[in-house]
Amino acid sequence: MKTCAVKKCLAAVLSAVMLTGTASVMSISTTGAETTGTIIYSNDFESGDVSAFTGRGGVESIQVSTQYAVSGSSCMYVTDREKNWNGPQFLLDDLLEVGVQYTVSANVRAAWYNNINLSMEYTDESGERHYTNLAAVNNQGDGWSEFDAIKFSIPEGVTKSYLYFECNDQSDLYIDDFTICTAPVYEIQQDIPSLKDVYANYFKIGAAATTDEIAPKSAKDLILKHCNSLTLGNELKPDAILDKNACLEMAASGDDTNPQVNIASARPLLNFCRDNGLSVRGHVLVWHSQTPDWFFRENYDENGAWVTKDVMLKRMENYIKNVFAAVISEYPTVDFYAWDVVNECWLDDGSYRNGGTQADNANNSGWVKVFGDNSFIESAFAYARKYAPEGCKLYYNDFNEYMPGKTQAIYDMAMDLKEKGLIDGIGLQSHLDVGFPTASAYKKALEKFVSTGLDVQITELDITTSDISEAGFEKQAQLYSDILDACVEYADSISAVVFWGTTDDKSWRSSRYPLLFNEDFTAKPAYYAIIDNMPDTPPVTSTVTEQTTEATTTTSTTEVPSVKNLIPGDVNEDGKVNGLDLALLRQAVLTNQAFVMPAAEDTNGDGNVNAADIVQLTRFLLGRDVELKSWLPAPTN
Repeated sequence: MKTCAVKKCLAAVLSAVMLTGTASVMSISTTGAETTGTIIYSNDFESGDVSAFTGRGGVESIQVSTQYAVSGSSCMYVTDREKNWNGPQFLLDDLLEVGVQYTVSANVRAAWYNNINLSMEYTDESGERHYTNLAAVNNQGDGWSEFDAIKFSIPEGVTKSYLYFECNDQSDLYIDDFTICTAPVYEIQQDIPSLKDVYANYFKIGAAATTDEIAPKSAKDLILKHCNSLTLGNELKPDAILDKNACLEMAASGDDTNPQVNIASARPLLNFCRDNGLSVRGHVLVWHSQTPDWFFRENYDENGAWVTKDVMLKRMENYIKNVFAAVISEYPTVDFYAWDVVNECWLDDGSYRNGGTQADNANNSGWVKVFGDNSFIESAFAYARKYAPEGCKLYYNDFNEYMPGKTQAIYDMAMDLKEKGLIDGIGLQSHLDVGFPTASAYKKALEKFVSTGLDVQITELDITTSDISEAGFEKQAQLYSDILDACVEYADSISAVVFWGTTDDKSWRSSRYPLLFNEDFTAKPAYYAIIDNMPDTPPVTSTVTEQTTEATTTTSTTEVPSVKNLIPGDVNEDGKVNGLDLALLRQAVLTNQAFVMPAAEDTNGDGNVNAADIVQLTRFLLGRDVELKSWLPAPTN
């Protein structure tokens, strides 16, 4: 694991690069086939029919206009929008299936410069409405912008699901070529080692996911193959489970110290864990972010005065008690093995946050506003210790944990809580980048936390890269390898390593490719880097069925036999077959480069150079049981 397996790394990174190519190349996969998308609904508005769309605010005028159009002569025209969120919505109920991933495409423009959002709304079992922004564009107002194949899924157990458009003011909106299709379906790679098996003798391997993220079967399969722990990405945070209406009813009856909770939004994920024996890492009870300001106000009134410390302590205790009571009652068989009690209380220099509202500054803390400092942390752990499920360990969790000032602040706080018997461990989020911090700086902080004698968990690991070249992904892979090496070195003190997400496209940092798996669920170089040379990596055997080439079973190595001084696959004729040759071959296919006598490029030996040769060379570099061939004309006299 100290160095990447070069052959696997190069091939896997080029799998990621292929996603930016044409559809024919993107469908090339080292796993199963990708199905062709089926159109579920499409409207170019040429017929004049807009009846499938309704106004979210009930005031909008939705009609067909011939003033603008992308194709044909008509588009949908939305005017009389009184608020930013007013706009056209499309009902998905009875049209789409739960657990299937879809894509939505549309062309949009506004009357003037605007930020236009494509979003989704649904109502959970408790009647709570949820809103998710799927994508956004900056429209100049003098041309069209495109939402191209934006993925979405309908979560389990929800109703009143809508897709809708909105923008940041009351501008008129124009929409054309609205289409919903089934998304490409990928089979995960079953013929690679399972991470949870590779690290079985060291620590749990986990992932974080949201309800939408696990809707597709492939995502579920990926988690079940590689993980024995799941963290709910958002669904157990305060804003997801605080029941405002029930809180207001309690306050109206004279009790404003017993916050009511509803875990309906968490049920799809918790059901998945229960049904598949996955342990759950709870996240999070006390946090300045994603906790509504009204939670800190008198009578839960958004405009009310801030409550006193005494009232807030009662609310904190009852909230923690109610959350734990809900999961214990409804999910008695689920292993809630860890829970983040308090999250992100320290700034990078080791000072506590400023008190105030989230509306004024996203870094402000309502907790600090009420208490004046971080003194609430001890109480939170005391209440969690009192009410937590049996066997559930309690953690303080933070990011930038490797910054010296924050490292010391967390260390001092943890040692104090440990002395009082209130804390079990420290969670290191580990949101990293290939440029910062260095592996040595990270390891130095890790050593400091291990020295507390408390359990340590890597809770939200991802490593971003802005360089998506072969070299960029190799750097990412090497840093992943170094971080996991450090974790293995201190495995006696580390009980879990959790990756924050499943595939790059679903990550909160998706623009910088931070995870181990591509959008098509194929493993990246980072995956191979963290299993390479691990002593417990189980052997994997697989049978490859060739559909586009004639299969020949052999063991592929980097030693490629030559035929008449020709090395099949050696496109640049440098005497080696590697990722650069694959990149050149891909470019040749994409640009329809003509070959009078295809030789090294014709890797399957059928006399043509096309996508099938990319498949063959990719499989060879991945170490699949295929050989490279070449077509050569018969010698002439």
